[in-house]
Amino acid sequence: MAWWCWARAGAPRPRRLPVLLEQRQGFRRARPPPAESPAGSAEAGPVPQPRRRRSLFPPPPPPPPHTGRPSPQRLVKPLIFAVGINSWWNSLTEGQRTVTGIIAANVFVFCLWRLPGMRRVMFTYFTSNPSSKAVCSPMLLSTFSHFSLFHMAANMYVLWSFSSSIVSLLGCEQFIAVYLSAGVISTFVSYVAKMATGRFEPSLGASGAIMTVLAAVCTKIPEAKLAIIFLPMVTFTAGSALKAIIAFDTAGLALGWRLFDHAAHLGGALFGMWYVTYGHELIWKNREPLVKAWHEMRTKNTGKGGGGRFS
Repeated sequence: MAWWCWARAGAPRPRRLPVLLEQRQGFRRARPPPAESPAGSAEAGPVPQPRRRRSLFPPPPPPPPHTGRPSPQRLVKPLIFAVGINSWWNSLTEGQRTVTGIIAANVFVFCLWRLPGMRRVMFTYFTSNPSSKAVCSPMLLSTFSHFSLFHMAANMYVLWSFSSSIVSLLGCEQFIAVYLSAGVISTFVSYVAKMATGRFEPSLGASGAIMTVLAAVCTKIPEAKLAIIFLPMVTFTAGSALKAIIAFDTAGLALGWRLFDHAAHLGGALFGMWYVTYGHELIWKNREPLVKAWHEMRTKNTGKGGGGRFS
């Protein structure tokens, strides 16, 4: 769900670190050493100790005490963990493996939102708004950005659920190209709606791209049965679900609802319907001459550079 982002854009500025004393003292004239007092003189006082220089970084913690050579049994748990991860990865479908990287990127960006020092950068480059300082890069970066845990979990669950179907229809490479393109196109439709209505609230989320995936699958397989996660007993066809979603977002855009970015939802859904119907034939199947010319150019450049070919 490409939610409107209601958090304040003004984050507290990070404090400036003080300048190291070594750098400040490097421009001072060295003082002459004090004259030594004669031995045995009563006026000779204690020798002044050198002043300790302040450090910006605390000393490292002491290493843990050495308890001897560990037992070989400590390798059992790491071995079970490695085997379990490998077995889990092999049990995934091709589509689930493909979207694992996308989900990891969303989790990483979600963690960046938790850092106070990154808040201003996140609002500038990871939320989409036509009135913002950065306009182009957020069209893609906001697709991987979520401020709410529930928002991210819902989007990633839908993406995971439809990953096997969409990758079986398009393939890994075409799916990634369509997903990234859908994020940019849905954000552009959101820009147009914001310029038309004069509402320039920042928005973020992967819902525009996920709506493309959902619309593509529902258009290609309209008889597929779907269910709601919290109501598994209620089932409906994919075609009916797509019609209901489009009607809901159309009403939200017309009535000015501000809970979701309905323009981004509609843009993503329409792009998904168009791509599986016409775009695949117009774009993806006609890319072969371009790919062939690219490979020929790379081969010629490799030959000119003296690189050998592998048989």
